Amino acid sequence: MSTYLTQAGLDKLKKEIDHLRRVERPSISQQIAEARDKGDLSENAEYDAAKEAQGLLELKISKMEATLSDAVVIDESKLDTDKVLILSKVKLKNQSNGMEVEYTLVPETEADLKAKKISVESPIGKGLLGKKLGEIAEIQVPNGTVKFEIIAIGR
Repeated sequence: MSTYLTQAGLDKLKKEIDHLRRVERPSISQQIAEARDKGDLSENAEYDAAKEAQGLLELKISKMEATLSDAVVIDESKLDTDKVLILSKVKLKNQSNGMEVEYTLVPETEADLKAKKISVESPIGKGLLGKKLGEIAEIQVPNGTVKFEIIAIGR
C-alpha cells in the first residue's frame, strides 16, 4: 500500500531517517560498548537497557524506511480544484452555528491541527473527500452529526 506524502513530508522523513542513522545509532552503539566494558553482562542493567533501546531504534528505522520505499509524492499541480481532495484547502461553514473554519487535508503523517492541517483519514477528512463546492458534508463526530457546507476549495 502506498503512502502519500507532500514533497515537504518526504524531505522531513528523509531527514529524520538520516538523523536516526547518523546520530542516534552511533550513540546507542557507544552506550552498549561502555556498558560492555563494565564487565559481567549477565547482571548488567545498563547493557540490557542499551540493547533494548538499540532494538527499538532499529525497528523505528525499519518502519520509516518501509514508509519511504512506499512513498508517493503528491503532485499538487495535477490535483482538481472542483472537488475536495488530498491537499485541498477547504473553507467550511458549520450549518448549526454558522461558524466558518478552514482546513487543509493532508496525509496522516503530516496532520497538525494547530496549523489547521487535518488528516484525510480523520472523520472530518473522510467526510469531505470528493465533495464539491456548495455541497453539504454530514460528518459523524463523537457527539453526533455535524453538517458542513463547502464554501471554498483551493490549494
